[in-house]
Amino acid sequence: MCRIWKRSALLAGLSPKFIMSNNKKVSLYRSANAKITSTVSITLVLVLLGITILTIFMGKGLSDFVKENMSFNVMLADNLTDAQINVICRDIDAKSFVKSSRFISREEAKEQLIKDLGEDPEELLGFNPARDCIEIFLRSEYANRDSIAIVNQVIRQNNNVTDLLYQQEAIDLINNNLSRVMTILLVLATMLLFISFTLIRNTIRLSVYSKRFIINTMKLVGATSGFIRRPFIVSNIITGIVAGLIANAVIFSLIIYFSLHYIEISSIITTMDKVIIFSIVVLLGVLISSIAAAFAVNRYLKMDTDKLYYI
Repeated sequence: MCRIWKRSALLAGLSPKFIMSNNKKVSLYRSANAKITSTVSITLVLVLLGITILTIFMGKGLSDFVKENMSFNVMLADNLTDAQINVICRDIDAKSFVKSSRFISREEAKEQLIKDLGEDPEELLGFNPARDCIEIFLRSEYANRDSIAIVNQVIRQNNNVTDLLYQQEAIDLINNNLSRVMTILLVLATMLLFISFTLIRNTIRLSVYSKRFIINTMKLVGATSGFIRRPFIVSNIITGIVAGLIANAVIFSLIIYFSLHYIEISSIITTMDKVIIFSIVVLLGVLISSIAAAFAVNRYLKMDTDKLYYI
C-alpha cells in the first residue's frame, strides 16, 4: 500500500522529499496514538488496582478505629485517696498497650446508670452500686483475645485494682468479622493483580506486535537480546510511571470527593497511608509494564522469521 501511494505521488509530481516527510508524519502520528492508547489502558487498570489497595488500607484503618474505641473498665478498690488514684492513672497511662484512659468517679458512674436505667439505683438499693473506675482504650494491636489476657494479668498486679471488665464475646465477634473482611479483600486484590498483569501484558504485546519485524531485523544483524529488549523496557517503564501518576491523580480526586460528600476518609487512613498507596500504584505500573514488555519482546526474539508473517 505504501509503495502504491509513493508511485501515485511521484506520478502526480510530488517530490521524494515531500513523500518522506509525509511518511514520517504518519509514522509519528501512529506511534503517538499507540503510546496514548497504551498509557490510557494501563492507567484505567492501575486506577482499579489502586482503588482496591485503598479499600484494603481503609479496611485496616477501620479495623484499628473500631478496636481502639472498645472500652475496658479497670475497677478500683473502695476508699482510695485522690493521690492513690492519680498514681494508678499514671501507672496505667505508662503501659505500652494503653492508647488513652480517663477516670470515672462513683458519682459520674451513678449518673450514667440513671440515664441507662431511667431511675436512681441508690433509691432502690439504699446505696450507690457504682464504683470508681478507669476507662481505658487499648492500642489496636493489643485488642485481641491473647493480648487482652496478658493485659488483664498486668493490670491486676496492682493491689488497688479489683477487676478488669470487658465484653469478650463482642470483641471476638468484631475481630472475627474484621478478619473475614480483610481476607476477602486480600483475595480480591490478588485476583485483580493477576487480571491487571494480564490486561497490561496484552496491551503492551499489541504495541510490540507492530515492531516485530524491526526486532527480527535487529536480531539478524547480530544485536544481543538485551540490547533489543532494553529500549522497549525503558519506554514502558516511562509509560508505567506516567500511567501511575495519572491513576494517582484520579484516586486522589475520588478521595477528596467522597470526603466532601459522604465520609471523612482522612479519619480512617493517614497521610502516610496515602503516600504508601500512591507509591505502590506507581511501582506496580513500572513493574507490570516492564515485565510485560520483557515477555512480549522475548516472544518475538524466540520466533522464527517465517512465523512472523502468520501471527
